[in-house]
Amino acid sequence: MTIITHATTPFDGQKPGTSGLRKKVRVFAQAGYAENFIQSVFDVVERGAGATLVIGGDGRFHNRVVIARAIRMAAANGYARVLVGQGGILSTPAASHVIRKYGASGGLILSASHNPAGPDEDFGIKYNIANGGPAPEAVTDAIFARTKSIDRWLEEDAGSFDLDAIGTSMVGAMVVQVIDPVADYADLMESLFDFSAIRAAVAGGFRMIFDAMSAVTGPYASEILERRLGFPAGTVRNGTPLEDFGGHHPDPNLVHARELYDAMMADDAPDFGAASDGDGDRNLIIGRGRFITPSDSLAMLAANAHLAPAYASGLKGIARSMPTSAAADRVAEALGIPSFETPTGWKFFGNLLDAGMATICGEESAGTGSDHVREKDGLWAVLLWLNILAVRGISVDALAREHWARFGRNYYARHDYEAVDSAAANALMAELTAALPGLPGRTFGSLIVAAADSFTYADPVDGSVSANQGLRILFEGGSRVVFRLSGTGTEGATLRVYLERYEPAAGAIAAETPAMLADLILAADQIAGIGRHTGRTRPDVVT
Repeated sequence: MTIITHATTPFDGQKPGTSGLRKKVRVFAQAGYAENFIQSVFDVVERGAGATLVIGGDGRFHNRVVIARAIRMAAANGYARVLVGQGGILSTPAASHVIRKYGASGGLILSASHNPAGPDEDFGIKYNIANGGPAPEAVTDAIFARTKSIDRWLEEDAGSFDLDAIGTSMVGAMVVQVIDPVADYADLMESLFDFSAIRAAVAGGFRMIFDAMSAVTGPYASEILERRLGFPAGTVRNGTPLEDFGGHHPDPNLVHARELYDAMMADDAPDFGAASDGDGDRNLIIGRGRFITPSDSLAMLAANAHLAPAYASGLKGIARSMPTSAAADRVAEALGIPSFETPTGWKFFGNLLDAGMATICGEESAGTGSDHVREKDGLWAVLLWLNILAVRGISVDALAREHWARFGRNYYARHDYEAVDSAAANALMAELTAALPGLPGRTFGSLIVAAADSFTYADPVDGSVSANQGLRILFEGGSRVVFRLSGTGTEGATLRVYLERYEPAAGAIAAETPAMLADLILAADQIAGIGRHTGRTRPDVVT
């Protein structure tokens, strides 16, 4: 072994957010920046003798450079084996599965998720623990503390490896095993769903479009949809992962996946349309002439999950993030199972899943998943939709209308104000927080405030408490507005405003969403002073 010790000094601002550390490539490209963060991870995480580490990413610019360095650092820090996806590729849910399947002590996932990629764009690193899920706050807090005092990082100089060749090699005393990034995940999906029913639907003329957005899910979707399920070649569009995602902003919403939306609204639209994001953990679902919000998708999947073999015995519970609409709660009530409302961040679902208290989880930000891994999973959601549609022989639009006629409809939208001056965004939240006690009883147009608070979550498994998770304005009749600052961007702050109006099954369940939310949009601006603080007259993105 030839271990080199590199002296270093701390960098400011290496605090991991809800999905790890995200910065611009130019920040990560600084000498020692990525190394300091990775060494801080290795210095604090728990691992036993003979530990295995999983490494992979979404293929964005700078991934291969950091992965190569991380492998040598892992060898210097005593890992016995590294499993790395061929070409440095592993989608986030696939990485979670690999960690779980091979008993790894954890993994490094190199991604900035749905953020743009390229030399002038975004990069990120997060650490997932042995259950395959994102590191909990106790671990990320310890990592951050270490970044503030770190004085050296370690690297193994002996040995070589080829990221593009499946097989094993040695770096010092550590085995480097380059694995097929798709096979294990595709096998898992085939074990969960009724592939025979989906194949029969395809043979019967069922058509779909999947937009991989030139990001990581292309190889996974091509293998599963085209080769294993029999959809024709070309079903997967933008299927080759590119370092800059082909200039796409790989966020599966109606702004950045507009071509898919337009195709699904056309007279000759196929039966089903879907997309995933940069690292494969988010999804977009569109039927012919019908967009399904992520909140509704969670509820509809939960209501029909028993049609898939893996969930035929029923669900143990449903969990959703607080900003996600309450549509899933109504399904849980009808099924007689628990529902849970957690802060934003998939790590909060991990305890519920590990404890067997929940089976399906979801976030309004297009993330849905189950207990098969400990991450949200874009292709999993697409395949469960395909399973349900194939077994029931029903269209997306018909299923949605049937669902609303049974459970009522939660009209819902999220307004994102991106790259807002951080000081202005923080001032808005501080002013609104101070105003919360005086809001109940006040009237805004036809809306009367019933309650207002800052959401606090008490974990039912370990008793931990997470405060300040978003500001909620709850109106009489079940409508609400939620305000949060997002931690997934790399510049300024993203103000997210969540708007929800509930209509019972006997109410107006076939109206247009913008009209149903108009009074809430006005109330949100009046209550929080969005225009006054941000200088914006409209959001950058509406989902």
